[in-house]
Amino acid sequence: MMISAIIIISVIILDLITKYWAINQLQPVGSIPVIENIFHLTYVENRGAAFGMLQNQRLFFIIMTTAITLGVIIFILKNKNMHLLLKIGLSLVVGGAIGNLIDRIRYGYVVDLFDFRIWPVFNIADCGVVVGALLISYIILKYDSIKPEES
Repeated sequence: MMISAIIIISVIILDLITKYWAINQLQPVGSIPVIENIFHLTYVENRGAAFGMLQNQRLFFIIMTTAITLGVIIFILKNKNMHLLLKIGLSLVVGGAIGNLIDRIRYGYVVDLFDFRIWPVFNIADCGVVVGALLISYIILKYDSIKPEES
C-alpha cells in the first residue's frame, strides 16, 4: 500500500499546486501562449466531466467519484499481490479522481489549464486518470490474472 499512497498523494499535491497557480496567476489573464497556436496555459472552469459532458451535475459527480474511489481503494487493500503496473494504474486513477473531487466540492467545478488547442483543456488529475486507465487496460489485455506470474 505504501507505493499506492505515495502515488495517490503525489498526484493530489501536484494537481492542487498547479490549480492554485492557475486560479491565482492564470485566471486574471485567461491564457498564456507557451508555444503559439500549439500549447497554451488556459484557465477553464469545467462544470462537466471529460470533454465537458454532463454539465452541472455536481452532486452526481461527487457521489459517483466518492463511491468508485472508495471501491478502488478497498480493492487495492484487499489485493496486495497484484501486478505493480496495475497497482500504479489504480493509484493514478484514485489520485486523479480525488484531485478533481476536491475541486468539485470546493468550487462546484474543476479547474483545467493545459491547452493543446486540438484537445479539450485538462489538468494533472486528468493526466493521472488517463495514464492510470491505460496501465490498467494494458494489464487486463496482457495477463489472465491481476497477480504477477510465478517465476
